[in-house]
Formats: sequence, C-alpha cells, structure tokens
Amino acid sequence: MKDPESRTIFAGVDGRTDTELPEWYRQRRGNAEIVTFAEAIRELPQAVETTVAYQNPYTDEWVETERFNALVEPSRARSQAQKSDDETDPLFHIPTDSYSIINPVDVYGPLEEVLREETIDGTPLGEVMFGEIRRYRGGGEVHMDIMFDGLEVRLPGRSDPITMGVTSGYDFFGEHAVYVEGFAQDGYCSNTMRSLTDKEVIKHVGDVRNFRTWWEELLAQVELVADDLFEFIRDAQDIDLDFSELPFTVTEFYTLLGFPEYLAERAAGDAEANAASPFEIDMWTLHSGATYALTHFFQGKEGASLDQYVRIANDILFNPEGTIERVEQAYEEQLEGDGDDGSQASLAGERALASIERVSDDLQEKVGQFEEREDALRERFQEAMG
Repeated sequence: MKDPESRTIFAGVDGRTDTELPEWYRQRRGNAEIVTFAEAIRELPQAVETTVAYQNPYTDEWVETERFNALVEPSRARSQAQKSDDETDPLFHIPTDSYSIINPVDVYGPLEEVLREETIDGTPLGEVMFGEIRRYRGGGEVHMDIMFDGLEVRLPGRSDPITMGVTSGYDFFGEHAVYVEGFAQDGYCSNTMRSLTDKEVIKHVGDVRNFRTWWEELLAQVELVADDLFEFIRDAQDIDLDFSELPFTVTEFYTLLGFPEYLAERAAGDAEANAASPFEIDMWTLHSGATYALTHFFQGKEGASLDQYVRIANDILFNPEGTIERVEQAYEEQLEGDGDDGSQASLAGERALASIERVSDDLQEKVGQFEEREDALRERFQEAMG
C-alpha cells in the first residue's frame, strides 16, 4: 500500500495501563515511539465548520453563503492567522449543508470506555490492546489497526500467533464518516487478514448513533471469529490443488481470480515457497499467498481499491467452492476469447475444463462443513448485533 504521511504506534488504552507491545510486533516496528491509545486519538486532527463565501465576478466582492460550510482543522487555521508565512492548509472539505461532522474523539472516546470494562481471560481489553494509526491527506483520512494480545489463533508448528482485532478509520471528505471491520495479523509472516466480519459504515449524514453500544457489538463479533478461524484454517489445509493436473500455473490461478499480474506473481511465489510441494498447494497456503501479496506489495491505497482483492483472498479460505467456480468460469471465458483454432484446440480446452471440474467435484464432500460453519457464524453475528 501507499506509505502513510505519518504513522503512530500505540499500546494500552491510557496512562493507567502498563502495556508493552508483543515481541513479534515490536520486532517489526523497530524503535518507534509508543504512546497510549487515548493520547494517539487526541493528537489526531479535528474538523470544525466555518462560513464559506464566493467572489462576485462583477464586483470582486466576497459574498457569504449558508448553503455550504467549509471543514477546517482549527489549530492549523489559528496558526495560519498568527504566522503570515505558514503554508499549512487548514481546509479539508466543503460539503453540503446535510453533512454531519464526526470527529475521532466522538467515535473512539466511547471505545476507550468499553475497553476498560470488557475483558479477555479476566484482563481488561484496554490492558492488552496495541496497534497503529496511519494518516493520509493531511490527516483528513485515517486508518488504524487495533489488536488484542491474547485474542488469537495459534497454528501447530508456529511460535507466533494470528492476533485478532479490528481495522477502523474515518475521513472528512464525504466518503464515509467511520468504518470498522474484523481484522487479524499473522505474527509469523506479518500478513494482514481483513474483512473478517462485515464492514460496518456510518455516513456523514443524519444522526450519530450510540457508539458505545456499537463498539460492544462489534467486539463481540471479533471474538466469535477468533473462535471459528482456527477451524476454517484447518479445513482449508485439507483441500489441496494439484497444479500438475490443472491447465494453469499458480500465478495464473490468481490472475483468473482477478488479481493483477504483479500481485499474482508475488502471491504465487509465496504460496509455492511455503507449500510442501510447489505443485500441490492447499487452500490455506494459497490464501496466505494472497494476503502476503496484498499486505506487502499492493500499490493502491486503503479503501475500495484494496477491498475488492481482499474479498477474493478471503473466498480462498472461507469459500473454496466459490473460488474454484470463479476460476473455472474465468478459464472458460479465456478459452472462448482465444477463439476456435480447430478441433485439436477445442479438445484440449474441453480436457482442461474437465480437470477443473474434477477439482470442483472433489470439493463437494468438504463444502458442507464450510457452509454450515459460515451459516452458524453469520447467525451468531446477527445475535451479537442485537
């Protein structure tokens, strides 16, 4: 992903906790300065409304209008007024009059209260929380990862866990006021697993809801995912794709799913390196290859451009049948696009499709357990969200 303009590492909800970063996370962050979550949130830019005016082209006079109001960062506006040579731009956005400002403390202040009260194994979440905050566009766009040491999945043979949490963020530009979704980071390889729950989004329009209740429900969802993620991974490890029997390479597998070539090559390289055989790779390893490419080599920005590829990666783990169907359909369309070069080519194409269909048929006996577990998880999500 594109590098943020600034990055803040935090540990512990406030100064009353004595929280340290987990060793696997600290090693990857080096000697970065660490602050508490409460400090980090209060250092984020705010937005306030101020009057907008337009210049009359016939009189050169500036005329105020109440139809629109500018969003500015107050400390930057004050600095600009006091220092004539201050080139910092305090303006974020000029929205319509239906826009509702939601500042970071409005959202994450209630989360601080929940983290002090909710526990994991008897310890308040606020004492085991850690993560990072990333700023873009002058601080008007923010994304953050919030994880909980101990809320984790441990795989056999690995010393570092997959740690659960949420990724959340907001912007002042009218796209979304606030979003949050389930998230995990694999300490073994630093891969991030996104969209582990449905993304909850609050727009810049209308009444602001009760964020305390919102956070309680969302954290309950994350705990449910932690309970089931190990089972999904274990099942995916039992589903192997034998690429020596398939009409495409590992790289082509990812491009058929919709990955651009540069990501497909990275994903394939990681999957082949971590598989027992580069020709026979299980669905968990293929998923891990996809998250590796997205975490370390994606050239776009956080948001919708990343989300589309995250959904593809997650389907490899949570919906293997749908993944194979998507590959089969894309391969068939590719054959049709190549045209009919004779009966020999047609026969080869039919044989290739038949080999993919055999993989799909072999999956059928295992698909039921994925669907049952996903249905049960969705039902518990609905209960957690009231």
